[in-house]
Amino acid sequence: MEQQQIPFKVTVASFIRTIRIFVGSEVGLKAKLMFGGLIMLLCGLSALNVVNNYVGRNFMTAIAERQMAEFIRQAIFYIAVFAVLTVVGVLARFAEERLALLWRDFLTRRIVNLYLDDETYYRLDVSGRLTHPDQRIADDVRAFTVTTLSFVIMLFSSTLTVVTFSGVLWTISPLLFGVAVLYAACGSYMTIALGRPLISLNYDRLDKEATFRSGLIHVRENAESIMLTRGEKRQKVRVLHRLDDLIANIRRITAVNRNLGFFTGGYNWMIQIVPDLIIAPAFIRGDIEFGVVTQSGAAFAMLVGAFSLIVRQFNSISNFAAVVSRLSSLHEEISRSHEIESGIEFFERDGPLMCEGLTLASTTDAESPLLRDLTVSIPVGIRVLITGSSHEPGAALFRAMAQIPTPGTGRIVRPAGTLFLSQRPYLPSGPLRDVLITPEKEGEISDHLLLSTLHHLGLERVANQVGGLDAERDWEKELSLREQQLLGLANILLSAPRFVVLDQAEMTLGPALLEKIMHLLSERSITCIHFGRAEGDRASYQAVLEYGVDGQWTWSIGEHAS
Repeated sequence: MEQQQIPFKVTVASFIRTIRIFVGSEVGLKAKLMFGGLIMLLCGLSALNVVNNYVGRNFMTAIAERQMAEFIRQAIFYIAVFAVLTVVGVLARFAEERLALLWRDFLTRRIVNLYLDDETYYRLDVSGRLTHPDQRIADDVRAFTVTTLSFVIMLFSSTLTVVTFSGVLWTISPLLFGVAVLYAACGSYMTIALGRPLISLNYDRLDKEATFRSGLIHVRENAESIMLTRGEKRQKVRVLHRLDDLIANIRRITAVNRNLGFFTGGYNWMIQIVPDLIIAPAFIRGDIEFGVVTQSGAAFAMLVGAFSLIVRQFNSISNFAAVVSRLSSLHEEISRSHEIESGIEFFERDGPLMCEGLTLASTTDAESPLLRDLTVSIPVGIRVLITGSSHEPGAALFRAMAQIPTPGTGRIVRPAGTLFLSQRPYLPSGPLRDVLITPEKEGEISDHLLLSTLHHLGLERVANQVGGLDAERDWEKELSLREQQLLGLANILLSAPRFVVLDQAEMTLGPALLEKIMHLLSERSITCIHFGRAEGDRASYQAVLEYGVDGQWTWSIGEHAS
């Protein structure tokens, strides 16, 4: 669980690095061209706004002076400018959305690759330091790309507005220009002072939203187990407790927004009257035309709006700061996850599977290792039982052999392509064919061999019932645990590795079916290592590794094992 947010300097550095990576990527040239086109459209919009300001002044003056011909001419100009503004504005919005989509696609693919490479997803999960990486990848990346581009555009547009309308307002009244600058500066300072707590509150809100949603997902995914154990009350308490945390957080946010709203509401209303208070006396004295009054109001509003980007967008900025901080946390944890490596060395080469000086540490008692200095060599072509009175050493050894980060020291040497089957195998949703065939074997195995393998395992009903090998299903919900195990074994038989490691298979399959499975593996020259029960039948195995208390172990191999 995260204990603190990433510091501001690190967040800014991560933000800049993300932009540099995007600009320097394979889509960087396309992004630069799209951004250049967007800048040109924004410059056009700014110029059109200045033209519109002067046309509006002349239009209002013609009305005040009752000049029909001039009124009609300025009305035509007004409509033409609005039409061009609409076209350019729509094109600018389209370019912005497409550029944001390009950036999101690039950044999401990059983070997904980092997340799924080198067991990073597992390391992040077991470390417990980062909450809800899935939400950060899906939601925060979207918010980051869209909001960053939006802010860049708003900042550029505001800069153009300041440059263009400062001259307009200065020619009307230097005093009004000074008031606009001072008004916006004071407003920005007060907004930051009142709204600063929103940044941390919005950071927490994103996590609490995800925690509440994950509780509901947990109920959905474990509906049958919850019903069987009558766990509805406990789950209700748990989910509602998370809802209480979320609601309390949102209440604090709304309280800050209320105080901020009192100020920004009055600030925005005063923009409408301040220029009139300064310019109206000059019109009353007859020094200026009526159109100048409306022009000054529009120019003042444009200029103050440009200067007041923080005031107008503070809620969005606070949300954005939280998103950037959360993505910085994700990047830092992905980098840190590779700094902590297991003390166990892994090597892949043909021949026996060997453990050399392997010591596995207990997570609860560092003084009592689960296995101490294990050194064994498992030859090719035999059946091996690994067992003991306690489950914990066996579970740690299974994970270590599978190269899952496990505390310990020593060395493991195994043949390339060694496959592992846990008690609850992972079966990806999709066509039955994809469950049976690994990507490396795709196109090499005939449908006849697939159906024949299913027949040997008593699974022909599965293919017939779902509608064939190309039927798409959620197999974890469609099949019983026993059928899931058998589908996993069918994948192993079709992959034909040199070694396969099974975990507690007899618990699901039963002794008779397990014996049949091991016979099928032997027929295909697949070495079988089975982590089984201590009280199970050992006659079917040619070697036994038995672990005991205090990390002790014994290794016995039959005289007929090669």
